[in-house]
Amino acid sequence: MQQRPLRRLWGLMKPYRIRLIFGVVVSILSWVAALAMPQVLSHLVNEVFTVNAGVTVVLMAALVVVGLALIESGLLFVRRMLSVDPSARIEYGMRTRLFSHLQRLPLAFHDCWESGQLLSRAMTDLGEIRRFVAFGGIMLITDMFTLTIGMVLMVRSHWLLAVIYFAAALPIMFYTAWFAGKYRQLARRGQDASGDLATNVEQSVHGIRVLKAFGRGDYALGRYERHADRVRAIGVRQTDLIANFDAVVRMLPEIALGTALLLGLHLIANGDMNVGELSAFFATAMILNGPVTMIGQMFGAAASTASALQRHFEVIDAPRTITSPEHPDDFAAASARGELELRGVSFAYPDRPDDTLLHEVQLTVRPGETMALVGVTGAGKSTLLQLVPRLYDVTAGAVLIDGHDVRDLDLAELRATTAVAFEEATLFSGSVRENVLLGADRALGLDRPLTDADRKSDAANRLLDLALETADAGFAYDLPEGVDTRIGEQGLSLSGGQRQRIALARAIAAKPRLLLLDDPLSALDTATEERVTARLREVLRGTTTLVVAHRSSTVALADRVALLENGRVTAVGTHSELMTTLPEYRSIMADPAASAAAAGGDHE
Repeated sequence: MQQRPLRRLWGLMKPYRIRLIFGVVVSILSWVAALAMPQVLSHLVNEVFTVNAGVTVVLMAALVVVGLALIESGLLFVRRMLSVDPSARIEYGMRTRLFSHLQRLPLAFHDCWESGQLLSRAMTDLGEIRRFVAFGGIMLITDMFTLTIGMVLMVRSHWLLAVIYFAAALPIMFYTAWFAGKYRQLARRGQDASGDLATNVEQSVHGIRVLKAFGRGDYALGRYERHADRVRAIGVRQTDLIANFDAVVRMLPEIALGTALLLGLHLIANGDMNVGELSAFFATAMILNGPVTMIGQMFGAAASTASALQRHFEVIDAPRTITSPEHPDDFAAASARGELELRGVSFAYPDRPDDTLLHEVQLTVRPGETMALVGVTGAGKSTLLQLVPRLYDVTAGAVLIDGHDVRDLDLAELRATTAVAFEEATLFSGSVRENVLLGADRALGLDRPLTDADRKSDAANRLLDLALETADAGFAYDLPEGVDTRIGEQGLSLSGGQRQRIALARAIAAKPRLLLLDDPLSALDTATEERVTARLREVLRGTTTLVVAHRSSTVALADRVALLENGRVTAVGTHSELMTTLPEYRSIMADPAASAAAAGGDHE
């Protein structure tokens, strides 16, 4: 399992392989320069201890050592220059690819994943991968080459001493294999625990009003401490594992060197080895202590990186089940008439395939018509709306726009044709202007995302004014910096009704041919709702609108009303017709409790 994600990383490194390989070569050469110093030392010791030794010999040896040191440091600098930029570019590419993929994954995926887990994969894991590419991977390869070269030089000094030193290498190899597997398990658990901790922080920050209102700060702190303690405990276990590994890896060579020293002195006494050779052997061993000690950390980094890559590819490999067809129908949002037809539509959520929510729904909304969708909580109204722009795909049947199955349309054209205002308004931490004009590029005649200059153009200002006026969101002009005021994360600096009106203005500014409103006025008082309703009726003239409604004042916006019961459309008619003929409809419209419950958050 460890090789596969690392092999895939090698594929992502393709544009930068030559540069990174040069980085490895340069790193190895820097260690070769370091390993050459003991050989100079051997020559120096042997020459100094001869009767003909002179100052020239010592100076020459010293100059060679200084030169080798300068070469080593210069090569280390070049290695960093060669590795830092490619690793940062690889991280950038992986990060943007991950975010792009997240934007294209279906809602069913996001329903199952906690935001903290995705955040940790997009930030922490990719940072760890970048560090491994820039340093860990290069040093792991370098250390292995350095140890190999160093062992050859040790054999040259004396084969018996080298054998003693190598005797410590065999148990280290087996221990390293065990360590890598164990550390990888802990790394995965630690990364998952960090994701859970990030989710906990995010939920607590977003729900700070609820926690304060209920006095549950201590409860939130307790949950946080449990998650944080789990991260700490796993981190301590990782550190202990590395410490034990380093101790073993350091201890065995030291024991071998102690034994080699005693044997070396014996060999010198017997004339089988000279002092220079023994000096070179131990100087080489001292240099190798660095790679021997670091190799455990590098194997740990490789194991942790493999785990991070596995977590990354879990998201990247998630299938995009809602995509544009290979050969989409000839359909342009700008010329759409806006006729909407639901033909035998059935739907069950992917995580509950046996629990069908919508059953063979038949419904037609004529071009330019406003239709209200009415039903009790759980009837499937909000879900039905989300099938139109393919936030979910139907389980059976078809959703058609102007006679085209939405699954046969290019997604960009389909979603340019529609706009949605959800009951629970989701705003972004930009300005009011940025939020309202989020999807207005087509409305402004552009085929690209808006720039800051586009948002402040005369055409954009006129569109912004129209959308805010229609949604009765004139309060935005009274904010400290007007419509350029930043409204905080999720717009929490605004009231619920203000957020809903900004979200409604955003849908209006897109100028869609098909507008989908999921009870967008539920947080408004009656007087404000009446003003917004009157303006919507005027502005939406010619726009096909399907609106989920729970209150009779909202239903008054509609030309016709469809009653959704138990996942089926059981009646279609005007509000007055249904009030006259259907007791069930009268009950829904007349029951304030049912309406209030529905308005409180109908995630159907």
